[in-house]
Amino acid sequence: MTGVRNFRDVGGLPTTDGRSVRPGRLFRSGHLAHATETDAEFLASLGLHTVFDFRNRADRALEGPDVELPGVRNVNIPLSDPADGGEFWRIVREGGLDRLRALLGEGRAAARMAESYREMVRHRTPEHGRVVRALAEDSVPALLHCAAGKDRAGLSIAVTLLAVGVDREAITADYMASNAPHNRYRLLRGDDTPETRDPEVTELLAPLFEARPEYLAAAYETVDAHWGGVERYLAEGLGLTPATRERLRDRLLD
Repeated sequence: MTGVRNFRDVGGLPTTDGRSVRPGRLFRSGHLAHATETDAEFLASLGLHTVFDFRNRADRALEGPDVELPGVRNVNIPLSDPADGGEFWRIVREGGLDRLRALLGEGRAAARMAESYREMVRHRTPEHGRVVRALAEDSVPALLHCAAGKDRAGLSIAVTLLAVGVDREAITADYMASNAPHNRYRLLRGDDTPETRDPEVTELLAPLFEARPEYLAAAYETVDAHWGGVERYLAEGLGLTPATRERLRDRLLD
C-alpha cells in the first residue's frame, strides 16, 4: 500500500505448543488516515470485522480520521493521553538542534521509549483486556493500528499473541519488522524533508522511530516484575478467564 505504513498479517507465527496464528485473522499497521482509494479497496478485500485505532485525540487531529471501510466497525481505544508528552512531541517536530540534544541526547530518547512501554503494561491493562476480549468474542478478522504501527499497536499485538501462546522470540521478530524501510514512520519536521535533515537530528530522533528489542524487553520485564509472569498478568492484570483465552485461540490459531 502507498498511503498506509507498516502493514502486515501476523499469520504464521508459531505457538509454544506447536500451533500457529492463522493467516487472515490478525493484521497490524500504521494509521489509515492517508489511505489511497487503492489502499482502501485492498483493506476492504480482507473481510475485516473491526479496526482498532489506538491513537489519541491529538494524533487524530494531526493525522486525520481513518478512512471509512464499508461494513467495518471502527473502535478507538486511546493508549496514550493527548496531554502526556504534548510538549515533548512538539519539540520533536519543531525544535532546533540544541533543544533536541537536550531532550533526546545521551540515551534519553531510548530511555523514554523503554519507559513508555513499561507504563503501557502497568497502566493500560483495562484497555488491553478490552481488546483481547473483543477479539475473542466477535471482532476477528481485525486490524490493530496506532500512528506508526510500532509502539501502541506493537504492544497490543504482543499482548494478544502472548494470550494465545506465541513464543516471545517470535513476537519480537515480528515487532522488529517495523524497521523495514517500507514500514518506517515518516516524520516531517517543519518544511524539511528526510533527505535534507541534519544527520545529527536524524541520529537524535532515531530511537523514537525505530523498533528496538530492548523496548519490548522492558514490557516483558514489567510483566514479570509486577505479576510474576505472563499467566498472572493475563489473568489478574487483564482479567482474562481460561474460557476467553480458549475462544481467542479458536479464533486466531490453526
